Amino acid sequence: MSEDTNLLKNKMQRRTFLKWSGAIGVPLVLGGFGTKKLLEKSESKPAAGNHKKDLPENIVSTCSINNCGGRCVIKAHVVDGVVTRIGTDTNDDDILTPQMRACIRGRGYRKMLYHPDRLKYPMKRVGKRGEGKFERISWEEAIDTIAGEMKRIGDQYGPESRYVNYASGQSWGLFSGRNMARKLLAMTGGYLNYRNDYSSGAANVATPYTYGTNNSGSSFDSILHTKYIILWGQNPSEMINSTPYMYYLREAKKNGAKVIVIDPRYTDTSIGFADEWIPILPTTDNAMMDAMAYVMVTEELYDHEFIQKYCVGFDEASMPDGVPEGESLKSYLTGKKDGIPKTPEWAEKICGVPAAKIREIARDYATAKPAALIQGWGPQRHAYGEQIVRGGAQLASITGNVGKLGGWAAGTGYWSRSDIVYPIEFENPVKASIPCFLWSDAVERGTELTAEDGLEGTKKLKSNIKLIFNIAGNMLVNQHSDINKTTKLLQDEKKVEFIVVSDLFMTPSAKYADILLPGTTFFERWDIGVPWCFGDYVVFGGKAIDPLYECRNEYDVFANIAGKFGLKEEFSEGKSMLDWVKVSIDRTQKELHPDFPSFEEFSKNGIHHFTFDEPLVGFKEQVEGNQKFETPSGKIELFSKALWDMNKHDEIPAIAKYVPAWEGPEDPLKEKYPLQLIGWHYKRRCHSTHDNNPWLEEAAKQEMWINPNDAEERGIKDGDRVKVFNDRGKLFIDAKVTTRIIPGVIGIPQGAWFTPNKKGIDQRGSLNVLTAQRPTPLAKANPQQTNLAEVKKA
Repeated sequence: MSEDTNLLKNKMQRRTFLKWSGAIGVPLVLGGFGTKKLLEKSESKPAAGNHKKDLPENIVSTCSINNCGGRCVIKAHVVDGVVTRIGTDTNDDDILTPQMRACIRGRGYRKMLYHPDRLKYPMKRVGKRGEGKFERISWEEAIDTIAGEMKRIGDQYGPESRYVNYASGQSWGLFSGRNMARKLLAMTGGYLNYRNDYSSGAANVATPYTYGTNNSGSSFDSILHTKYIILWGQNPSEMINSTPYMYYLREAKKNGAKVIVIDPRYTDTSIGFADEWIPILPTTDNAMMDAMAYVMVTEELYDHEFIQKYCVGFDEASMPDGVPEGESLKSYLTGKKDGIPKTPEWAEKICGVPAAKIREIARDYATAKPAALIQGWGPQRHAYGEQIVRGGAQLASITGNVGKLGGWAAGTGYWSRSDIVYPIEFENPVKASIPCFLWSDAVERGTELTAEDGLEGTKKLKSNIKLIFNIAGNMLVNQHSDINKTTKLLQDEKKVEFIVVSDLFMTPSAKYADILLPGTTFFERWDIGVPWCFGDYVVFGGKAIDPLYECRNEYDVFANIAGKFGLKEEFSEGKSMLDWVKVSIDRTQKELHPDFPSFEEFSKNGIHHFTFDEPLVGFKEQVEGNQKFETPSGKIELFSKALWDMNKHDEIPAIAKYVPAWEGPEDPLKEKYPLQLIGWHYKRRCHSTHDNNPWLEEAAKQEMWINPNDAEERGIKDGDRVKVFNDRGKLFIDAKVTTRIIPGVIGIPQGAWFTPNKKGIDQRGSLNVLTAQRPTPLAKANPQQTNLAEVKKA
């Protein structure tokens, strides 16, 4: 800490120091102080510069490019080179162009920008990897070291030994830091690819087996036409799937739509939107889905005409060739093969939802025309998450709600009818790829991976991963499963020989860097913000201030590293980030949308809404027109012959159905660890981003939710410090005793920074201390919602 303090005193101009410190209204010190003290100081002491009323204020429209599903408009009020306050969207609020106003995270960005713990200059590791001991180095030394290690490892082990970790926490725009690293690696021999993601990994692979694509969603304005909405494991009030989504939910309710939320927790979405909350045990969603389908089939509530015309596999008459008798969906539901009808009574014993309620939901959903079943991605992050997304699509199909205005096809739910040009392009000469969740396996046993493990593009890797770029993300440690196992792996310098991290703060992942680089916030660079997978808008990312300290954005960093290979001009094409933003705007106008605004208009308005004459309806062309679904049969495949031919019917069935999860409610391990543990995306964080923001800690404390019944049994009271543990590890956290979570289930918000004490035991409540690295069977995706644990009073 003293080195940092001396740096500030000796290396920074006093005037600049005062400007930056005044921007947060308190002295810029490097020690920690409580939020209460911080706020008291900020209230009692006016921000430096506020008295300079004669100085002009410049309002810069920009956009966060954190890994948040929404993209809000951020108005940076800049005086004398300092962001003094933040505003948000003030454009007209219209049904087709709703305001993109910031949530509490957006309102707290100034604290992130001027946080005293910002990384300030390049550093190299001097202690053991993971200790977090670093010393300051020059940018020249950092760039020389990175270039040298890139070449050494590539020459020694081959390009497949070089890997850019899945990460996007601080970089979700045109200039994704991970893409800057991948471009340079591609130009210097290549790297090991990854595919899929942690968010919707099981859904991304499973949904195409039903529909042929993941684009199964409809535009948000389509729900204005629905009568009945089921939000199955979806919590947009905290998750912010897309900024305008909740606007349309509110309008749909005004139009008379009934909203049902199915979730183990009584979420903020349940509070704000639900006519009814249906609590359900984690990992058992398919049991309820099966029982709903059973009701629809036995009570003749399904859409006969739709199924006959557009679906295969519903009954024996519509099965593909080469499949034995008794394998259709109808045969499964009625128990023709296993002798177990999938009745609501059968499901109640598994999922905990009363049989009468299952019947009611099934009847209402089947008869309310149109109805929208919209799935969240939390439930598919479990041991057999592929089944949940196919189960939702199955219900949407048999009720005929696919391709209909006001309906919804469920599944992954991506939708898009607008885009911009991403002008920075590259091609990796290496074709080998792994599922992103298996990167730690590729470190440990990369040369042993096979197609059975999800390896594609080659029969065998020539090397384990030896070099990792972890750019603007916390997936290296904090967001990956089984933190104790992962950190032990990374500590072994004979396995991964060189790790580069670029970030804003000393995150748990940053502590494992060999070279640590100080990145920039979105206030300090140009960009364009786009929503995840949903939304008819893009947001302008204006540069509000110059980078603080010695911070640099990854585009410039990798351009300089490219210079060590004589490739700087080829890497950048002679363009700055601002140049590339203008290229994107110009090409978008010429190639995609002639009415796209000019740079001047876009920067002034801060946002561009793509407007259309009517809502986008997923699969409308297939249902109303003559287009085929993109499946092998050209129809909706309730039964997938491709899955059947894998011959793994117990774990990868050809129809969507309930498969008991390991570490689920039926696992014998429950005798030792009786509580199901889940996590959720917390309103005060974007994944792990903002966990060190004390203002947001006051808005939403990191605490474990536990039902009063479970708490009483363990002698736990609200606010008590508790220990949560299983065979993978243990952590300490404060308890929140609440009826907002069902008995038998505990919940810890995901994303808290792993903060071990001297014994290596986490003190912050980092969920992934307790999660498993065993992937889902089909997608090889993360199972982080599948955990058994126990809780004791600390």
